[in-house]
Amino acid sequence: MSEPLVDLAWMRLLVEVGRKGSLSAAAEALGLSQPAVSYQIRLLEQSFGLPLLQRLHRGVRFTEEGQRLLAIAERTVSEVDSLQRSLRAAHRRPTVRLATDYAFSSLWLIPRMHAFRQRYPDIDLQIVATQRLGHHWREDADLAVAFGSASEFGKGAILLMPERVVPVCTPGQARRLPSSVSSVEQEPLIHLEAESISPWLDWPTYLARLGLAGNDQERPGDLHFNTYTLVVQAAMAGQGVALGWLGLVDHLLEANLLVVAGEMVQVPERGYWLVSGGKSDAVYSLAGWLVHEAAIPGSDRFTN
Repeated sequence: MSEPLVDLAWMRLLVEVGRKGSLSAAAEALGLSQPAVSYQIRLLEQSFGLPLLQRLHRGVRFTEEGQRLLAIAERTVSEVDSLQRSLRAAHRRPTVRLATDYAFSSLWLIPRMHAFRQRYPDIDLQIVATQRLGHHWREDADLAVAFGSASEFGKGAILLMPERVVPVCTPGQARRLPSSVSSVEQEPLIHLEAESISPWLDWPTYLARLGLAGNDQERPGDLHFNTYTLVVQAAMAGQGVALGWLGLVDHLLEANLLVVAGEMVQVPERGYWLVSGGKSDAVYSLAGWLVHEAAIPGSDRFTN
């Protein structure tokens, strides 16, 4: 027949006896009566089958076996208390939910996440990414960075990045292209598809703004994707020439993974907008950081 297991409720009691040096002082610290503490110690000694404390005229002293048990109890109580503090602190940490699209989150935000964590280590950031931000995003998030026109977001929105677009491709492809502005049409074009009318510059619109005849017909070798991150990956793989949104592809241009292969076209009233849906200090901190990172004047609107 197996021995009964020791009740672990004694650990904090034993640690307090070790700290105070007497049963009465430990009882007072724990809000218990002295007889109750003495009774618990007797039960503990019965469980181990040997004395753990020597009763002195004033106070108590641990036996050798009691010292070994006290060391285990002190270590365990310390670890449990530390875990409790960290879990409570984590529960109290403010969390900000940011709604945005896949392109902004993967190409702009993620490469900068370490900078946000270093500046605001006590704020947890949750990203709610979708292909296209819906009208009811405030039900799931505190803040949004969304692509569109000024009329879509109201007076409180701040333009983080105006739509500025250049053709991009690999350095090897760029070396093969002639210097004329229409040379990109000689390469396979990588298209970002939209569900209906394109809310961003597409290839026909880009070429038309440069005074070139955009071809709406699908050409052999052209690629079509419904997600901009796939467009960028295809361009980096040398599959053709893509339209690169400055701000999203800057780090790829700086690393020479992609190069500019044509003229820039800008739509000043359209781009990525910062829209606030919450008013907490953590929301203002994230908003201010986004404005600062985008290097747009007006970040004082979001300072605490």
